[in-house]
Amino acid sequence: MFENQQNDVEVLIKSDAEFRSLYHRHQELDGKVRDAELGVLPMDDTTLHNMKKEKLRAKDKLTVLWERYQAVH
Repeated sequence: MFENQQNDVEVLIKSDAEFRSLYHRHQELDGKVRDAELGVLPMDDTTLHNMKKEKLRAKDKLTVLWERYQAVH
């Protein structure tokens, strides 16, 4: 997520506590979902599904914050 804008992401992480928290949570969920799908992290289907939904909600909110930042800069 935001791979091509790493400098701007770092600015937002440092300056916006909500973005920072959501960004780190999204990264954490991304790793857990990936590990569960690879079979490295045992997880039942319901938990995995809920984790994917939470990850998507975090991404949606990050996108809103990102667009707000881009509009100002």
